[in-house]
Amino acid sequence: MKIVIVGGVAGGASAAARIRRLDERAQIMIFERSGFVSYANCGLPYYIGGTIKDKRALTLQTPQSFFSRFSIDVRVLHEVTQINRERKTITVINLESGESFEEDYDKLILAPGARAIRPDIPNVDSKRIFTLRTVEDTFKINEIISSKMPRSAVVIGGGFVGVEMAENLSRRGINVTLIERQPQLLGQLDADMASFVHAHMKSQGVRLLCSRTVSGFEEKIGGADGIKVLIENEQPVLTDMVILAIGVTPDSALAEKAGLKLGFKNSIAVNEYMQTSDEDIYAVGDAVEITNTVTGEKTTVPLAGPANKQGRIAADNICGFPRVYKGTAGASVVKVFDITAAAVGLNERSAAGIGYEKIILSPASHASYYPGGSVMTLKVIFERKTERILGAQIVGFDGVDKRIDVISTAMQAGMKVSELAELDLAYAPPYSSAKDPVNMAGFIAQNVLDGTVKQFFYEDLSELENEDVILLDTRTSAEYERGHADGFDINIPVDDLRERLCELDSSKSVYVMCQSGLRSYIACRILSQNGFDCYNFAGGYRLYESINKDCFDVKSNTSCGAELFAAQKNI
Repeated sequence: MKIVIVGGVAGGASAAARIRRLDERAQIMIFERSGFVSYANCGLPYYIGGTIKDKRALTLQTPQSFFSRFSIDVRVLHEVTQINRERKTITVINLESGESFEEDYDKLILAPGARAIRPDIPNVDSKRIFTLRTVEDTFKINEIISSKMPRSAVVIGGGFVGVEMAENLSRRGINVTLIERQPQLLGQLDADMASFVHAHMKSQGVRLLCSRTVSGFEEKIGGADGIKVLIENEQPVLTDMVILAIGVTPDSALAEKAGLKLGFKNSIAVNEYMQTSDEDIYAVGDAVEITNTVTGEKTTVPLAGPANKQGRIAADNICGFPRVYKGTAGASVVKVFDITAAAVGLNERSAAGIGYEKIILSPASHASYYPGGSVMTLKVIFERKTERILGAQIVGFDGVDKRIDVISTAMQAGMKVSELAELDLAYAPPYSSAKDPVNMAGFIAQNVLDGTVKQFFYEDLSELENEDVILLDTRTSAEYERGHADGFDINIPVDDLRERLCELDSSKSVYVMCQSGLRSYIACRILSQNGFDCYNFAGGYRLYESINKDCFDVKSNTSCGAELFAAQKNI
């Protein structure tokens, strides 16, 4: 059997290696239009930033190593331009020689990936404007930085690549401005959680311009004075170089030309076996349509993890080992300077209409008495009626990836949110607490579901301003003096609350805040059992400060966090 694979990197390369492990006699060919067949796509920004110093580390396999270990014929700089389905051949152009030829196949796997989006705006083809998608892109950007030593850069787009490029350009000593059309960065997060990312990036010197639309570019003849980034209804930004990171689109042109069925956003439609509408043609990776396991809807998820799994499943089916790809909840994680942001499943925007409940907590990454611990903020969204976990988001300094993976696994296993409390998770003081943050999320969910605690959230604060209620801060006096939420004019430390209940009017509802949500929960239990109608602020003052004051780990005089949240509510 002869299997031809169009495209390498994650999906195509993993499919090729798996086929060889299953079938020693199969003839396997890979055609890759770039100069590299298998490379660490997600590591490209870190080579530019200098964290990865040897460019050879970016190349996971070469044509020579593929042939040596797997006896696979890999041809880089070869672009497939046409699929001739009737003859079961492909048309290939050697990009070095210009030679065109046909290659036959028994089974064909398409792994063309996705293309970086370049908007149709004036002067977008300037030599000062770059995209980051391939190893060649990486080397080009790195060469410009090394030789031209730009002092400033504008990154357009606040997704994974945009945020990572902002960090890594900044680490090269470049003044970075990041422009995002939406009111927030990292759209997989909700506005409250994204506020931590905003605050931290600003503390590292990155200038953020959210809710701005780039309308074009302007460059003087010769480009000696840099390039102007034109922004609608605002002054342009003059910079030395621009990185376009506004997203990717499925590279499905070859499939469309061949008459294969397309799906969501022109991605290649496949069944659960990764077969296209032609039973002899499979497709994997960023170009294919998949199922969101939370909603059941069709979507695209351009991530390396799903692409690798899809490549393996396509290979298994070709070799006679039936396997199905069930879809993904889109678990993802990103490094943002010193913090980590992670998400899986739905956020509040995508969960609208489901009838969801949410909990927000700010636990420590490990036992508080062991040195080096830090606080993270964890948000879990679940369907109140069924307790089905819909999604989770975490931002923090340490242990974020571990917790998002546990919750992702629980979602895939179909666990209820209350069952997170029962998970048997490893504990030692350097790594966790006896009550792990994931267990704590389960405890809080149980309390919310059985009515032990009633919550209120940041978006509720504006409505409380005109209500005849008590706004109570239960932190220590010293914490309160350093900063407190607007309107929370009463400060009674939780340890003094029982003796000072007489200071509160029991006919009024009490809305309680502390630093992380724990002491205010304890206060609510005291108040509730003494006849008060009490509500606990989810996430604590730490969350409030991040949204409303644009800081949480550093001090800042800016306050666009609140503006971000207000704008996000209207999306």
